[in-house]
Amino acid sequence: MNSPKHHLYEDLLALLCGSIFVALGVYLFNAQGLLIGGAAGIALLGTHLSELSFGALFFLINLPFYTLALTQLGKRFTLNTFISVSVVSVFSEYIGHFIDINDIHPLFAAVVGGLLIGTGILIMFRHKSSLGGVGVLGLWIQNKFGYRAGNVTLGIDITILAVSLFFILLELILYSIAGAVALNVVIAVNHRPERYKVVQITAADVSDSETSSALKPVNGLCKQA
Repeated sequence: MNSPKHHLYEDLLALLCGSIFVALGVYLFNAQGLLIGGAAGIALLGTHLSELSFGALFFLINLPFYTLALTQLGKRFTLNTFISVSVVSVFSEYIGHFIDINDIHPLFAAVVGGLLIGTGILIMFRHKSSLGGVGVLGLWIQNKFGYRAGNVTLGIDITILAVSLFFILLELILYSIAGAVALNVVIAVNHRPERYKVVQITAADVSDSETSSALKPVNGLCKQA
């Protein structure tokens, strides 16, 4: 069985949509000082410790993971991931010029932001892409050992959030964990590669199909036409 292939324009449109979802989710997190797992979480944490913006940090952090993606997951996946990371980085830099959130509850920002990011990542996975970082690692482990990418990234995300206890208020960490759970539930429940398989039709299958179509039911019995 093979995975269905997408046209170039389908991939580009999907990566654009997925990247916008992710950038908007990150904006909600950043607006309330929340954190998230993965490379995005490291980048958000870095904004508290340096003068660099999220977009710049997110792009730089992902650079080392392209080697793993290239050697383990192929050229197309690496290129699509590079596109996704670049678009998210750019949108994150300028999304504040188009939307301004003055008042939003941190829990709402965490859950809705997590759902947006999870949906964006799911779209990327479906089109052979990711947000790089631990997403690449999670997909590689899933392909290599069969563990679901959502479960792998959830464990890594919790570790990152635990480390952030040294830098972020506990209340914000708890909200961030709620967002991380929402994100990873979307991926763990919906990212089932076996659902995206198509069956190859062989010559023998066609022959069998033609033979079956030549048999017509007559009075509850099958009679050859």
